[in-house]
Amino acid sequence: MAYIRSQQQTMKLDRPKVMGILNVTPDSFSDGGKFAHIDSAIERAHSMIEEGVDIIDIGGESTRPGAEPVSTNEELARVLPVLKALKGMGSSVWVSVDTSSPEVMSAAASEGAHLLNDVRGFTKPGALETAAESELALCIMHMQGDPQTMQDKPYYQNVVDDVYYFLAKRIQAVSEMGVAMDRLALDPGFGFGKGYEDNLKLLQRLERFHTLGAPLLVGLSRKSMIGRMLDDAPVDQRLYGSLAAAVIAAQKGAKFIRVHDVKPTVDALRVVASLGRAL
Repeated sequence: MAYIRSQQQTMKLDRPKVMGILNVTPDSFSDGGKFAHIDSAIERAHSMIEEGVDIIDIGGESTRPGAEPVSTNEELARVLPVLKALKGMGSSVWVSVDTSSPEVMSAAASEGAHLLNDVRGFTKPGALETAAESELALCIMHMQGDPQTMQDKPYYQNVVDDVYYFLAKRIQAVSEMGVAMDRLALDPGFGFGKGYEDNLKLLQRLERFHTLGAPLLVGLSRKSMIGRMLDDAPVDQRLYGSLAAAVIAAQKGAKFIRVHDVKPTVDALRVVASLGRAL
């Protein structure tokens, strides 16, 4: 049975795991500002736990297209109080921190986070070393460019090959730092420096990434590709499309599904898991 390890803890990947998004930012594309205050963030975390979430992913810097970077101190001020509060709840739910900052990674590890989720694939100076030393689980994501420019005419000769080889090189880089494969998850980075057709090709050929040897994390929730599929539906009308995408990703073998809408996704993936057990 597949699993992922963080320090002395392991998570069995016997079914697709739901990662709930908790953006403690004022400007994220879908829920920016809703959970920027610690009380509302903790209330949302409680709700996600009751809804059956497996991992809560705390983000203190928006990575939506065009987002401006924030200072390390600001990111720490947003993330750490929420992380400390979640750890103080005594829940068995894992806590992930969505960051590219080595300083935030180090602080998150000290405060008991289980996973570091980096949209830049641990490419910022110092990030790889800090992540390796943390002994936490790591999610390596692909992004072309940066949030400020990533949707300015992204281009690939072959998007599946390009993303595949980027992830393969990052696996090699973290392995050379002593990170075992059982600490890794991989994210193709839907919507991060990809056009609509690029995203479709990645989803259609998602199974190819299994040959890299690490479980896949897929984040399609409420993204613009879902909106385009639904005749340009606004963000708040993309739930059903997001659920369909989550089911497709799970059926293609994704082990982590990163979402805004926890309860509906948990229910949908329970149906997928039940079918798998019956076969």
